[in-house]
Amino acid sequence: MSENNIDRSNPVDRSHRCLADGSPVAPDHREIDPATGQQKGYIVLTPEERAKGFVRPVRRNYIHTVCGTKTSMSLPIAETYARDPGFYSGTFCCHCREHLPLAEFVWEGTDQRVGS
Repeated sequence: MSENNIDRSNPVDRSHRCLADGSPVAPDHREIDPATGQQKGYIVLTPEERAKGFVRPVRRNYIHTVCGTKTSMSLPIAETYARDPGFYSGTFCCHCREHLPLAEFVWEGTDQRVGS
């Protein structure tokens, strides 16, 4: 499989979701902490769904091309991106302290857009 093709032989079941800490998805998970700008919780694929394999490398760091800042993510979020690159529509910049469209981010050390 090339870097530009996604392996469809083991389809992702997006209904298998939980929060990054392993807890069930709660209705208030999107509440923003004013001190950090981050959500109360982030949805990821379950450990069992992620264990089915990755179609992209597991990468934990990305760069916001607008401000140039590196942000690191938790392993469950990184594995969700690796299992299903299109799972998210945006991500967080730790410098700007807000969620922004994926088109503004590249994986650290590459020119590859996050989520592609």
